Amino acid sequence: MNNRAISDSGEARDSGIDLSIITKEWPPKIYGGAGVHVANLVTALAKVGASEGLIKSTGVHCFDGERSDAHGYQLEEALSALNPSTAALLIDAAMLPNLGGSNIVHSHTWYANFAGDLAKRTFDIPHVITAHSLEPRRPWKAEQLGGGYEISCWIESTSYRRADAIIAVSDGMREDVLDCYPFLEPDRVVTIRNGIDSEKFRPTSSREFLEKNAIEGEFALFVGRITRQKGLKHLLRAFKSVPQEVGLVIAAGNPDEPGIGSEVEALINELKSERRNIWWFPTMLPHDELLELLSAAEIFLCPSIYEPLGIVNLEAMACGTAVVASAVGGIPEVVMHGVTGDLVPWSDNPHDFETDLAITITSLMNDPARRDRYAKAGRDRVVREFGWEAVAKATISLYQSVLH
Repeated sequence: MNNRAISDSGEARDSGIDLSIITKEWPPKIYGGAGVHVANLVTALAKVGASEGLIKSTGVHCFDGERSDAHGYQLEEALSALNPSTAALLIDAAMLPNLGGSNIVHSHTWYANFAGDLAKRTFDIPHVITAHSLEPRRPWKAEQLGGGYEISCWIESTSYRRADAIIAVSDGMREDVLDCYPFLEPDRVVTIRNGIDSEKFRPTSSREFLEKNAIEGEFALFVGRITRQKGLKHLLRAFKSVPQEVGLVIAAGNPDEPGIGSEVEALINELKSERRNIWWFPTMLPHDELLELLSAAEIFLCPSIYEPLGIVNLEAMACGTAVVASAVGGIPEVVMHGVTGDLVPWSDNPHDFETDLAITITSLMNDPARRDRYAKAGRDRVVREFGWEAVAKATISLYQSVLH
């Protein structure tokens, strides 16, 4: 097993693979990069697996109730007030009876890892995990989960210990996995980077959404959840030092917990009191409206303090937009500094990071030729290197390796 990346070579099993995908998020309830990844991966696996006779069937097992295209699970109303970590344990256990007919179970995020671990222990089925983030790297989640954070850490550690293979979505993420869980043999952790549908995300000239919301002038764009991980509060503080003529569109909602939600709302309102060109959309936008924003923005901003890869940067690049992002995690594997965007080093002193972020934003806003160069190079890079077909082939190859 290659410890850096999986190739698309390998022999198929004669009978094909009966695959179970285990995930918290599934359409229409997708709120983060992991959910976007799973939805696209399943589609790509079906296309590649069917055309080459490698996958016989794929069953999706998800949270939040039954779907027409997936097995959905949810707790009874009487249990709905449980801590999210305890609720995840119960939902994962409920999935177990439906996983026994699989050749492989593939789980995504700690919410679903326990179901995969139970299936491996109970039915002796190979368990593959995709690591989208790591609990030890997100200590602020104790604010969201309370005592449940200890449970989520335990679920992740226990599941990783017994997993047959762990997919890291970037080389940076692979290093984090091995650092957090030194009991893992390095050849069990492989890199298969996230992909993107470059036909679904492509530049559009439509301005209907912008005109409806009176979004005028040059603006930078942030898209993401309101969580400490995404660094939005640092961006909002930095933006106070960006020239007044530069607008900011914020498409952000679904706060992890009330504290960060209130903090971000206060910072947005403070900016709005100082300048008129601040627009905040606190609910998830439909795809066509998001596409307008990604295409019309002068700069896309990703100030994350922790980011295993950052699919949202791929989406912006696919729409032909220059990126300014923090140089953390897997982001430098997507955003090439000085080629598709500018990277800002993270600092343990938030003020220093915010100052550098403001300077970098201002510099790029003042250089339209460089923005145009980044935009073209970003779109070209996405089309050339981040297609979902390659991701699916590499994933199937990994499945084959754990079955032989």
